[in-house]
Amino acid sequence: MRPVFGLALASMDTPPVLASALATRKPITAILAQEEDHEASSRGLTRSLSALSLVCIGVGGTIGAGIFVLTGTAAAQFAGPGLALSFILAGIASGLVGLCYAELAAMIPVAGSTYTYTYATLGSLAAWIIGWDLVLEFAMAASTVAVGWSGYAQSLAADFGLRLPPSLASAPGRGGIVDLPAAAITCGLTLLLMREARDAAMSNAILVALKVAIILSFVVVGGIHVKPELWSPLVPPNEGAFGAFGWSGILRGAGVVFFAYIGFETVSCAAAETRHPQRDAPIGLIGALVVSTVLYVAVAIVLTGLVPFKALNVPDPIAKAVDTLGLDAFGLLIKVGALIGLTTACLTALYGQGRILYAMARDRMLPDIFARLDPVTRAPRIGQVTIGLVTATVAALVPIEVLGELVSIGTLFAFILVCSAVLILRRTDPERTRPFRVPGGKVLPVLGILACLALMVGLPGDTWIRLVAWLVLGLAIFLGYGRRRLRAPAAQ
Repeated sequence: MRPVFGLALASMDTPPVLASALATRKPITAILAQEEDHEASSRGLTRSLSALSLVCIGVGGTIGAGIFVLTGTAAAQFAGPGLALSFILAGIASGLVGLCYAELAAMIPVAGSTYTYTYATLGSLAAWIIGWDLVLEFAMAASTVAVGWSGYAQSLAADFGLRLPPSLASAPGRGGIVDLPAAAITCGLTLLLMREARDAAMSNAILVALKVAIILSFVVVGGIHVKPELWSPLVPPNEGAFGAFGWSGILRGAGVVFFAYIGFETVSCAAAETRHPQRDAPIGLIGALVVSTVLYVAVAIVLTGLVPFKALNVPDPIAKAVDTLGLDAFGLLIKVGALIGLTTACLTALYGQGRILYAMARDRMLPDIFARLDPVTRAPRIGQVTIGLVTATVAALVPIEVLGELVSIGTLFAFILVCSAVLILRRTDPERTRPFRVPGGKVLPVLGILACLALMVGLPGDTWIRLVAWLVLGLAIFLGYGRRRLRAPAAQ
């Protein structure tokens, strides 16, 4: 049976090239058979991760720039003390999507996540579009986190009297020429990801444990010193424009911070490297969601209770809040924790992008070189190096506010397709075994779609223009290169 989307387009005057691409689906049986073949021939990714590894990957990717950087921007420009409400909205939307991810990841535990699910439901053109979107999403996420990492690293270094020349300390438009620390951390993490996935996962798990402990210490110590009057009014009055405080500001704040939830996409990408994916993927996804959302809401409450929200528009808002306490040693600890948190978030974003690129190349939508795995580490080294260099360049040259909004809209777009894939597969492949099933029938996936659309509406118009421009470029590449590769026989 052709998917609903394909049926709708078949009744329209769709150009033959697009109609063919939309109709070209990759059945789930073929996807799973391909994965088994790669494993049997030792050409596939190594299955070495556990459910705990997935939770750590999810928390590592989710608890990063969202807490340590964009909390300040969202509070100062959009939500005010109501930032906690923005995180609750984002958490509800993420919970609906996370359940859909869990169903699909348990049913189709292969590298590629949303890209693979879309290929199985909407066809090769839609799969290319979402894969291209995910390349942007992960690249911008890693770049955003790297820029935040640079801000905290420079703040920590300044405490010891060490300062970079301004030209090497920030991107153009921020008073500098290049953000050297952001490029350096990206390249360093890329070298780590060229090793076996188990090595990177172990390093990530240690860093995540330290990060969560330090965040909890901020919540406890900061909670003792909060000034309740700073929470009033909880929702500042709107200043005359959509998103400038008021309830529309709460909505826009949720859209801006939503990019943090890209960690769930990374968990889904990693399902192909778990020992028991049908069990581990749902545990990893839901566990990471619960831990991350609770931490986000707690930090937002304490942060806005320590510093007037208008003063939080800085690259290191948590550090600014700690400085108000007059506890110098604790301030150093928090900055170290921020660096750890941002390191794990950047690591998991780079990891996820490498796996998306690998999946698309294995399906012949991109050059075969990106699907080659190192014979020893079983990591896609060439693709990972390419990603690292491109991401480092973006992090060095693009301001953080532009990067963060691009990641949010890309993430929301991908999440809409995840919820749609659940609905379509329920209709086109109802008999397939689902180790985990979203409760409530069609209601929760539909609510997930509507929640993501609502958050996308709250983002500014220029962010939509950048997304459309990127997708148009991707469509041109698919029609000029990827479509021909799909039709041509693979080299033996």
